[in-house]
Amino acid sequence: ARVLLQFSLGIGQTQLIATEAEPASDTEIEAYETLVSRRLGREPVARIVEQQEFYGLEFGLNAATLIPRPETEMLVDFGIGHLKGRNDAAILDLGTGTGCIALSLLANLPGANGIGVDLSPEALGQARENAVALGLAGRFEPVAGSWFTPVAGRRFDLIVSNPPYIASNVIAGLAPEVAQYDPTLALDGGPDGLGPYRIIAAGAANHLVPGGALAVEIGFDQGPAVAHLIESAGLSGVGVEKDLSGHDRMVVAVSPD
Repeated sequence: ARVLLQFSLGIGQTQLIATEAEPASDTEIEAYETLVSRRLGREPVARIVEQQEFYGLEFGLNAATLIPRPETEMLVDFGIGHLKGRNDAAILDLGTGTGCIALSLLANLPGANGIGVDLSPEALGQARENAVALGLAGRFEPVAGSWFTPVAGRRFDLIVSNPPYIASNVIAGLAPEVAQYDPTLALDGGPDGLGPYRIIAAGAANHLVPGGALAVEIGFDQGPAVAHLIESAGLSGVGVEKDLSGHDRMVVAVSPD
């Protein structure tokens, strides 16, 4: 409620506290009630205010992008740890959306450069805007296309992805905040939810430098299946990592030296 009021009035938290005893005008009340009605209709707050904090940074959203979620920060933690001390690392973010993963990595790895691939031009436009807002546009390249197709022949020190991983027939039964407001393109992982992982596993080895790493977000019940796909593709050091809730959330692997 407080976030929506601040957004409605165009003020920050400190100003709201300083003026909380002042009466609101009828126009301000009407505007606020409109936002509250949208939230009561299960529209996420982040959609209403069109931004979300992720890894200490603010990211703009649009209808073509997922809302960045805290669990996804695991990929950034892993990437920073893997690339720490590298001044020239090349990063590939598949299905970049808002660009939150790649841009958070670049913000913490001053010498790195990143490419964000996405099928949606609208999502890429948002990623580009976020890169400019964060002062990272010079080191981030948004590229339109499907998975590895736009980067044929190129190799990277780190490949990251939060791909669509919900089974097609499950999406309609998700919470309204997700089913009605997240883009289906960013949710639908095919009949078993594993379609994108098959593509990533098949292409990762040919797009990683020796010793390069892969990190993908997964659904809570997909750890063994995704790990098997990646291991079968020839990568080593495959591991399944749990999030703070104790659920399998990330699979990592390394390209053999």
